[in-house]
Amino acid sequence: MTADRSRRRSWAEPFKIKMVEPLKMTTRAERETAIRDAGYNTFLLKSEDVYIDLLTDSGTSAMSDRQWAGMMLGDEAYAGSRNFYHLEEAVRDIYGCTHLVPTHQGRGAEHLLSQVLIKPGDVVPGNMYFTTTRLHQELAGGTFVDVIIDEAHDPANEHPFKGDVDLGKLERVIAEHGAEKIPYVCIATAVNMAGGQPISLANLHQVRELCVRHGIRIIHDATRVAENAYFIKEREPGYADKSIAEIVREICDLTDGCTMSAKKDALVNIGGFLALNEDDVFDACRNLVVVYEGLHTYGGMAGRDMEAVAIGLRESIDYEHIKARVGQVQYLGRKIQGYGAPIVVPIGSHGVFLDAKAFLPHLDQSVYPAQALAAELYLESGVRAMERGAVSAGRDPETGQDRRPNLELVRLTVPRRVYTQAHMDVVAESVAEVHEHRDVVKGLKMVYEPAQLRFFQARFEPLG
Repeated sequence: MTADRSRRRSWAEPFKIKMVEPLKMTTRAERETAIRDAGYNTFLLKSEDVYIDLLTDSGTSAMSDRQWAGMMLGDEAYAGSRNFYHLEEAVRDIYGCTHLVPTHQGRGAEHLLSQVLIKPGDVVPGNMYFTTTRLHQELAGGTFVDVIIDEAHDPANEHPFKGDVDLGKLERVIAEHGAEKIPYVCIATAVNMAGGQPISLANLHQVRELCVRHGIRIIHDATRVAENAYFIKEREPGYADKSIAEIVREICDLTDGCTMSAKKDALVNIGGFLALNEDDVFDACRNLVVVYEGLHTYGGMAGRDMEAVAIGLRESIDYEHIKARVGQVQYLGRKIQGYGAPIVVPIGSHGVFLDAKAFLPHLDQSVYPAQALAAELYLESGVRAMERGAVSAGRDPETGQDRRPNLELVRLTVPRRVYTQAHMDVVAESVAEVHEHRDVVKGLKMVYEPAQLRFFQARFEPLG
């Protein structure tokens, strides 16, 4: 009887709200002015003109009472802050890495690693690119090679682990270039550009075996590793009874180090680190961090920020927290599916990704349908999303032409512990409204293009 009653109960967030921030409602006329002034780029909108902000989950989460309390214990000594040692202990406990190099955020860690490990002419295989990661690899003289399974490039494919590496592709890269030209294989968990899709532990074990055989290290982009661990627990045989902490540790034990943007899993507004097991690589990165970030015991973070990261890392592997975090994303995805709008499936870990090609089939990729869809969603509702398609993919360095990725997506990224289910209802209804009049959405032409990472600052004008 008790079990039956329990099954009927609604799900609720595993926290209560102590502080609120008022949201500003705008009129359509105000939004028309705002998006035009922003060059139809949602990154250039002012935050005060946004109603529900789903641009990113990076640095936008709500910290816990324990994290805020920890910030009051910040040791702001220039060298040897006690908070560094708290963070180092948390990284060793959770990820099992021997050495810690703190950085201001994840791209700081990517930069250090690329400068130390990559030489001109090297190739870096990975399970789909990420924008800043690939750029740092290219600036160091390397070339990224995608070795993710083909299913990851198909928004409608229901493969449960679309973050898996295609071992045949990886073996061909090794055979073509030689292991000596591969400084590391880059493995992301909860692959962002694929739609927050997880890699399985079975696949990672196979990748590890292949890399050991060829003497190639694995570097892990651990930004959303706890979210990936949740999917393994839910979907992969043999892991249902494992804790999130145990699964995270098994993932990390199969790699040689990781880059981390603490602005995601660790729930903070700023921070990151590089965690390593190799003494010589650590020594080189520790020397460079002093040049680019800050002393090796703060690396661009204040003591209070390091304390918040240390606490947030431990909170990130709590099962009820991660279940609620991913559950809210799943809720939004199912609501949007119910309205008939096309999304990437399975629903990912940190956001719902609208399939802009299927959403706006009348727009060619040359007129940036995902960018146009993100702008239209803002116009309709004040909801801010972001483009993840041809604009984000950038230009091919050899041809100078726009890359045309199979995935032309708009990411509705859900910050952790920030919005309620009612907000998700509003977002889904807003997407449905745009979907109903999708035939009138026009493409865009780019009128300003930065040299690097153009999606952040590019400007557009509507066609027609």
